[in-house]
Amino acid sequence: MKDKQLVQELLDFIDASPSPWHAVATMEQALLDAAFERLSETAQWQLESGGRYYVVRDDSSIIAFVAGQKPLAENGYKIIGAHTDSPGLRIKPHALFKAGELLCMGVEVYGGPILATFTDRDLSFAGRVSYRCLTGKIKTKLVSFEQPLLRLPNLAIHMNRKVNEEGLKLDKQNELPLLFALSSKEQLADKVFTELLTSQCELDAEQILSWEFNVYDVQKGSFWGANQEFYTDSQLDNLASCHAGLNALLDDAVLNSGNTVVCAFFDHEEVGSESSKGADGSFLPDVLERIALARTLNTEDYKRALANSFMLSVDMAHAYQPNFPTAYEVEHKVYVNKGPVIKLNANQRYSSESLSEAMFITWCQQADVPYQKYAHRTDIPCGSTIGPMASAKLGIRTVDVGNAMWAMHSIRESAGVLDHRYMLDTMRYFFKS
Repeated sequence: MKDKQLVQELLDFIDASPSPWHAVATMEQALLDAAFERLSETAQWQLESGGRYYVVRDDSSIIAFVAGQKPLAENGYKIIGAHTDSPGLRIKPHALFKAGELLCMGVEVYGGPILATFTDRDLSFAGRVSYRCLTGKIKTKLVSFEQPLLRLPNLAIHMNRKVNEEGLKLDKQNELPLLFALSSKEQLADKVFTELLTSQCELDAEQILSWEFNVYDVQKGSFWGANQEFYTDSQLDNLASCHAGLNALLDDAVLNSGNTVVCAFFDHEEVGSESSKGADGSFLPDVLERIALARTLNTEDYKRALANSFMLSVDMAHAYQPNFPTAYEVEHKVYVNKGPVIKLNANQRYSSESLSEAMFITWCQQADVPYQKYAHRTDIPCGSTIGPMASAKLGIRTVDVGNAMWAMHSIRESAGVLDHRYMLDTMRYFFKS
């Protein structure tokens, strides 16, 4: 597949996934198209050798797997882990409020976004609504407003004279509410928002019980650069890794390899992963154990399977930006379009160690893919990933890797076109080996 065509598919995937709930729904459709069967955690599992399955927990975390024909205890699981959420803004429960003659939407900061990048953008919101259907059962429904509805206008430089010298600083409580509409004395803010939801959801107001909404930029992803060698979109961290992992899983050679291959994509990574559906929760251990039980493994053989397993923890990496040279470790600069990045940290902020690193290098070499190594500056706190917590919980050897990108946690991130195929090729080789 041509590099640019593959990245266009990534951009289409991201643009169809303005929230983690939408991202899982988009991936679920791809799995269904590839003849995967959805399993319920409340039902007994009957797995066929070579069968294709997936499990969704709370709409925004998903684990897909193939029950390989090779003996599980001896061959273990081959796992790719990533996350479905991105840092940004979430709508508060009482969404709208009056501010002078304007209606504003209250927001809460989710994770660690670069807040200044949300200013002067065409914003809207998307997520899920929980409602009571006519039978009395509670169900959920995805909602996405595709037209620009919200904006965070910058203060004019005449009123913020030092903004170019000191940077844009936004008070999270008072300066982040988003402008929504002109107001009138007769309007009730809650009623306006409820009417907006009922119209979009095609539900009666009394049916709607609760909701979760993510603010997003409606601008589509695009290519840029003199030779269109770069691309930009929101949520590259970490939907780019999810897209690559899913494509690797759906490769015909992988599906027919006989290996038990697993893609685990979690919500809540950006806020610590400590939840029922996060990577620090029980979701992945539960699914792996149930696969083993359904394949009639006893506890001893399940533990053997874990000991023979390997996981790629895939999250994006910090590409060198020459305008800010002092932000990088001098001997560990990594570049876009130069291949997957192996992420290393002595304090175990990343799960990579010399053996898992060597194994990943071998897969890159066998796939004819270049690779790079990254270490953070010692005097700047290092971020982390799902890798350390998932590997600690399961005892599975893990390596932390990712593609280099610019402006991580901005509402508009950028990366290199070649790298997406490089990562996909390496993932395929890992799954097949």
